[in-house]
Amino acid sequence: MKNKVVDLFGNKVVQNAGVKYSELLEQFMAPFSNDFRDMEYLEDIFEFAINAWNFGNMKVLVPQEKIQKPTDLIEDIDIVLLNKMIDYKVSEFREHTNFIVDYELTETSAAPILKVLTQIEEDYLSSMINALENEVSQNDFEENYINRDAIILKPKQPFLDWYNGLYPDDDSSEEVKDPIIYLIDEKNDDVEKWLKKKFDKFFTMVLGDWHLNKKEWPQRRNYKMFNLWFRVETVEMIYDLEKRPVLK
Repeated sequence: MKNKVVDLFGNKVVQNAGVKYSELLEQFMAPFSNDFRDMEYLEDIFEFAINAWNFGNMKVLVPQEKIQKPTDLIEDIDIVLLNKMIDYKVSEFREHTNFIVDYELTETSAAPILKVLTQIEEDYLSSMINALENEVSQNDFEENYINRDAIILKPKQPFLDWYNGLYPDDDSSEEVKDPIIYLIDEKNDDVEKWLKKKFDKFFTMVLGDWHLNKKEWPQRRNYKMFNLWFRVETVEMIYDLEKRPVLK
C-alpha cells in the first residue's frame, strides 16, 4: 500500500487546461508523504487528506470560533498532522475553493489513476445544512434497531486453496470457511461503489486473521481478485435483541 502512495506522488503532474482537483490533491498530499507511512490503508490516507483539504476551506469561510473542532467530528486522528495540512491548504491552495466529496482510485499496470468529485462552496454548505436538518434522534429508531448495515464475507475456493497451501495439516481448516460480518455506516447508498475503494482493508483484515506473514499474502490485490476470493452479501436491517450492552 505504501509503495502505491510513493508511486503516485512520484508521477510528474502535468497541468491540463482548467483545474484538475485530482492533480491538486496529489500536490497537496506530496509534502506529507512521509507522515502517512504509519497509515496502513491507502483509503485512510486519502480520506485524511481530503478531510484536511475541506477543513482548510472551512477555515477560510467560517470564523475560527464557530468551526467545530476536527476531534469532535473524526475519532482517532493525528491532530498535529491534520492542523499542519489545514494550514498548508490555506497558505498554498487558498484560491482552489471547491470541496472534495468523493474520490476513486483505479489500478493500472503502471501507477494508480486518481479521480475526485468536488462541490462548489454553496452546494457543499447547502448539503451540510440539509444533513443537519435531517439528523434523526434516538426516538426515531425502531426498538432494538441498530443504525448500521452489515457486509458478510464468505471465503470462496481460492481463499481456501491459499490457506490450505500454507497449512495443509491444520485441524481448524473448517473454521476458515466461516463467514465474517462487518458493520458499516448505514448511509452508504451504493455499497458496491464504496467497497471498490475499501475492499483491500477487508481483504487484509481477513488475511491477517489467518496468517501474519504479509510476504506470503497474495500480492497485487485488486477488486476482481477480492470477488474471486470472497462472496459478498449485504444486510440493511439489523436488530439487537439482547439486553446486555454490546462490547466493542
